[in-house]
Amino acid sequence: MLNTELTPRHTLSRRTGYAVAATLIGVALFASGVPSALYGTYQQLWGFSPLVLTLVYATYAFGVLTTLVLAGRLSDAAGRRPVLLGALIGLMAATVLFVLADSVTWLFVARALQGLTTGALISTASAALLELHRTRDARAVSLANGVASTVGTGLGVLVSGALVELLPAARITPYVVLFALLAIGFVAVWRMPEPVATRSRPRLTPQLPRVPAAIRSPFVLAALGAVSSWSIAGLFLSLGSHLSAELFHTTNHLAAGVGIFALTGSAAVAQLIFRRTAPWSGAAFGSLALAIGMALLVVAAATDSAIWYLAGTVIGGSGFGVAFLGGLRALTAVIPAEHRAAVMSAFYIVAYAAISLPAIAGGTVAGFVGVRPTFEIFGSAAAIVALIVAYLATRTRPQPSHQPVPHAAPATC
Repeated sequence: MLNTELTPRHTLSRRTGYAVAATLIGVALFASGVPSALYGTYQQLWGFSPLVLTLVYATYAFGVLTTLVLAGRLSDAAGRRPVLLGALIGLMAATVLFVLADSVTWLFVARALQGLTTGALISTASAALLELHRTRDARAVSLANGVASTVGTGLGVLVSGALVELLPAARITPYVVLFALLAIGFVAVWRMPEPVATRSRPRLTPQLPRVPAAIRSPFVLAALGAVSSWSIAGLFLSLGSHLSAELFHTTNHLAAGVGIFALTGSAAVAQLIFRRTAPWSGAAFGSLALAIGMALLVVAAATDSAIWYLAGTVIGGSGFGVAFLGGLRALTAVIPAEHRAAVMSAFYIVAYAAISLPAIAGGTVAGFVGVRPTFEIFGSAAAIVALIVAYLATRTRPQPSHQPVPHAAPATC
């Protein structure tokens, strides 16, 4: 463990520290998207199936989930800076493993290490984000967290694709850029203020999931929203580049990443535009937009249309961002303080299972019927779940008060 007593000579302000924490979340998700643009290259080199490809991605998701459940509260005792510094070192090590990988086995190893360290980073950075916010506004912090996550994921795939397509050493250049970003992040964390005032001996204390009976209805709504949105996101991050290549009829790596960027970029923009929307409204109308987007995606896959594909990813991505944020805000608003960690642990399990399990199933199906029919099947399923979420969200709309309004007193001069 890094020595928590080692402090930098010049410490950043708390406001700058807040920006650093938000940027770190984006960089961590950027790192997760970088290998996606290279999956096609890896398949050509080592000849593995779509199922193996989705298993590689699922390894990352399970690694994140493992750290969130087993060590999500480690920084409460050790401090935010030491855990962030250790996580960044781990991500840099995973980046080196990607560069040195000469078989699919090493992809699994690199993805596993990347997932484990990403889980430690995002849980710690999310806690620091709230502590460093000038008013500790949970709503503003959730928005910053969500936007950083979606933008980082999309940019990781798009920038990686551009570097692969435009610069030499395609298998190395994206990771060199990523390593440089992580090194800059390490320097920034070294100089950021430590939000945890008192520290104790670090212990790995698993946070067991538990949902009190009183809040199971909003939890089910938020969980279904996570399933409908993140399942299609996981499928995009594992097989989306293949679908883009087929619909755009090109092997260009930059074009292959356009769909993923359109999905996550539109999600981030929609979250900013509709950030003041009531939670029930965001969950309902966002889920409806997600269902429409998925229907367009199914049409695109069936008709070989790149135009419908882009329209579906933009509309579906917008709905995904708003629906997920609305459902999560509705849930966090009713969680008792003493159950917050246990409930969020349960939510993370659902969310990361939604990212990984459908991706594995999609890889299995794609091995038999192809990528486009796979997206038709899973896009249809996601649309149905999204419509169910939209209906359930409308049931949570606050009812207007029917109490009689007292007559106003006469105005006086």
